[in-house]
Amino acid sequence: MIFTFSLVIQTLVSIASARQTTTVTIPYGKSNSIVYDLKAGTYNVYHGKTTLFSNITATFKIKDLAVATTDNLYRKYASSPVNDGFGKGEKYVVTHTGNNLPKIEQVFYVYPGREFFLTQVVLSGKKLSSNSIIPFSGNIPAVTGDARSIFVPFDNDTFIRYNAKEFKAPFSNTSAEVGTVYDNTSRNGYVAGSVEHEIWKTGVRSTATGEGNRMVVWSGYTEESVTRDNIEHGDVKGDIVRSPKIFIGYYDDWRTGMEEYAKANRIAEPPFVFNWIKPTPVGWNSWGVMQEKLTYEKATKVADFFADSLSAFRTGNTAFIDLDSYWDFMLKGGLEGDYSKLKEFADYCKSKGLQPGVYWAPFTDWGWKDGPDRKVAGTNYTYGETWTKVGKGYHDIDGARAVDPTHPATLQHIDLVIGKLKECGFKMIKIDFLGHATAESTHFYDPAVTTGMQAYRKGMEYLISKLGDQMLIYAAISPSLASGRYVHTRRIACDAFKSIDNTQYTLNSVSYGWWQTYLYNFVDADHVVLNNESEGANRARMLSAIITGTFITGDDFSVHGQWSARAMQWYQNPEILAVIKNGKSFKPVEGNTGQNASELFVQKIGNAYYVAIFNYSDKPKEFALDFKRLGLPPQKYKVSEILKGADTDLNVKLPAADAALYKFEFKNQ
Repeated sequence: MIFTFSLVIQTLVSIASARQTTTVTIPYGKSNSIVYDLKAGTYNVYHGKTTLFSNITATFKIKDLAVATTDNLYRKYASSPVNDGFGKGEKYVVTHTGNNLPKIEQVFYVYPGREFFLTQVVLSGKKLSSNSIIPFSGNIPAVTGDARSIFVPFDNDTFIRYNAKEFKAPFSNTSAEVGTVYDNTSRNGYVAGSVEHEIWKTGVRSTATGEGNRMVVWSGYTEESVTRDNIEHGDVKGDIVRSPKIFIGYYDDWRTGMEEYAKANRIAEPPFVFNWIKPTPVGWNSWGVMQEKLTYEKATKVADFFADSLSAFRTGNTAFIDLDSYWDFMLKGGLEGDYSKLKEFADYCKSKGLQPGVYWAPFTDWGWKDGPDRKVAGTNYTYGETWTKVGKGYHDIDGARAVDPTHPATLQHIDLVIGKLKECGFKMIKIDFLGHATAESTHFYDPAVTTGMQAYRKGMEYLISKLGDQMLIYAAISPSLASGRYVHTRRIACDAFKSIDNTQYTLNSVSYGWWQTYLYNFVDADHVVLNNESEGANRARMLSAIITGTFITGDDFSVHGQWSARAMQWYQNPEILAVIKNGKSFKPVEGNTGQNASELFVQKIGNAYYVAIFNYSDKPKEFALDFKRLGLPPQKYKVSEILKGADTDLNVKLPAADAALYKFEFKNQ
């Protein structure tokens, strides 16, 4: 909830002494500056003499009162050098004080080599408590042309979509963690968002009215359709309460801004997980087709197919064969029982030169409808004791009930299952339904934990510590930004399978979330299924994975079908493998497709440019490739289509429900 009222302080205090300057100028980047008015408690941001943001304020709630930087407060400022992951810079602090108020610090981090600044609100006092801080609320100039504001989801659950909405008054859009407003024609745009996610959930609201445009970033954001919470954000408590650091920038190309934002997240919150330095992951996951029909026999036949018929489908010396849900069918006596058959599978994969993978959802109870008195494996607790408390009920989503990430039963259960899977020798784990661990709760077992993101941090740090450095760690359903510390690769969307509609759904997330390729080692398009779809739909689904960054297949390769023949032909194509090895998402060419996906994506690899084109419609479509719009230098190129190997020109006609990948190589002059 955003609050707009202001505390009227009963005892007025002086503004600033006449001897102190009333304006502070803070330079950053190339020709950018923040100009802070100490008398008013507001600031503007400029590029040269051009106004980027204006009338910017900060506000926070303490108990039941709201305080704004524009209130009658005494203000002073100080600066000091800073040298951190962002480089050498300067830290400016505007301190606000008033009767019966905690000390309020409005902090700015600026760097000469960065086209953004970071800002934060820090409250200092005794036993403070707040569940809402607005570190940034400011006006932006009118956005001309094809103006857009993107809805960015908090996670990738419930088939939620990104949405590049038209930014025309009257308009309001609330986005999770980061927001951007831009002109798709010129690509000029504003980017604002949180780069820290260990305590707060953050929302970004972009509004357009007859009186002007505004962007507001606030910590303490909950919304059931987005963050999945049906209660308010938890209170952050302590003698010092900090908002997250907020990234604020303006860019000639909003896409560059989003990539810089992702990189800033990885700097501000360095990975907790060990760094993955091995090649781009490729392989297979059983959920694509087998699902609950998974057996030891079928899984080992898939390993045989990869060893014998897909032996060149590699980015290094191996591929992953990953068992999804229902691997517990191979156990005798449940999770506390005999894992020998599972170990036999892992050993079999290794004997074939492959790496075994497995799956688990550590923060969910799927059997909650059977009652609260069931024992949690590996513990002396019952499930009812672990359920995340939400008001008078519990946190249920996707058919599963959330368990408290701070409860000793949850942690002991992790000890049991992860210990057994490591003993089996697994080299990859897909962890799922992580969003359940972020739920705001009326009470966590650990009294020091009062917000959903604090709980997520505690649960994930414990899980990753137990996993150690034995496995590639892959997140499926999970928070988009907050998971960057904990996993190597993350699914970009949710349960996409084989159809052209599935391809467009996946690429909606790539169109507006591709920048996460700089937050994770890899992002992933989920299980790629060919099955019995048309050749064009198969080609599109495969290429949707290629341009996302990794390639995890999902067909039932234990039996023969058209999917196996096409896989042998396409997946081992050296040109396709060269793109996969690059491991980075392609960039969208257009950002005005609403809830749909861009049709063109581009990536530079070495000295070549690659352009992927998708026709999601049921009719043939022509595409005229524009070098300037694609971002290709005006050179002479040799142009070839990767899958067909044929030379082509710049006018492309694609059949219905099809896709193509073009390579542009510089011609020798």
